[in-house]
Amino acid sequence: MEHNSTSDKMLRAVLLDEKLMAFGGYTAADCTSLNQAIYSENCIVSAVARIIDKGRFNATEGEIYKEVSEYLKRTI
Repeated sequence: MEHNSTSDKMLRAVLLDEKLMAFGGYTAADCTSLNQAIYSENCIVSAVARIIDKGRFNATEGEIYKEVSEYLKRTI
């Protein structure tokens, strides 16, 4: 199934960078949709998805930083 939402496109634009993929150890299959990526076991994929997701709802930079920071502290 092809995903075409603006958020899905933004996710792929960021995560399909070859250098980031190599560094993060994930594949294109890990980032086909925002909803899938948020729950990814890969912390880079999930963190980027969370940033994009919060941005969709006009969250402040502080709110985004807090959520992603807390997620990474729990995960890493």
